[in-house]
Amino acid sequence: MKKLYTSLPEHDRICVKLKGVTVMSNSRIVKYTCPYCKRGFDVEIWDTVTASSDPDLRDRCVSGDVFRLSCPHCKEEFMVQYPLVYIDEDHKFVLWLSEQEAPVSLKQTTKPLTERGYVLRRCASLKEFCEKIQILEDGVSDVMAELAKFDSFIEFTDNGKGTAEEITAVEYQRTENGIMKITVRCADKGMSFLIPLTMLEEEIAQNPELYEVGNDIFPLINSEWIMSLYQEADGTA
Repeated sequence: MKKLYTSLPEHDRICVKLKGVTVMSNSRIVKYTCPYCKRGFDVEIWDTVTASSDPDLRDRCVSGDVFRLSCPHCKEEFMVQYPLVYIDEDHKFVLWLSEQEAPVSLKQTTKPLTERGYVLRRCASLKEFCEKIQILEDGVSDVMAELAKFDSFIEFTDNGKGTAEEITAVEYQRTENGIMKITVRCADKGMSFLIPLTMLEEEIAQNPELYEVGNDIFPLINSEWIMSLYQEADGTA
């Protein structure tokens, strides 16, 4: 199956107001033009997904199936990213999937969520979105996960296992019994790192202000973010 990652046009972007959560999953039908045959067809997109009440929809988000389309004309299959608010009341987090910052109207309704201990994050890509769900469901800090991925990247390259250019992905796998598993992948090989959470906690405790995150603005916590922290610390930003 061919996978083409594309996005819906700007005018299809949405705004969802959250007032203490308890928002139902909601979808709508929009017109979309196939990137292959250029013919239009109707597609269902989700404005909001409430994982706690729709576990099947949660699974489709993690697998990416909720973003997978099939053109009824040319039969090509591809992925389409569109703005979506993902709510998990059991694990207390809300994700805003979009290449753009959360709209002002969404930011203005987040105070009740932060007061109730919710983690609020923006995900700029489908990969970040799927991985973020797994991280936060595991009950670990995504700041800690990004630090673990960065440390694994450095160790992989410093030990001569591959160059930065050869690395195709650095992925969070899972956290069990206080151990976080990170996998660094190249085209023809890969290596997994098992990192104790206590080690990551100690690393963050050495400079807690560096890793401090403003939770109320749907911050983007990803590989670019963690790299920017060290560039700023080194004065190379």
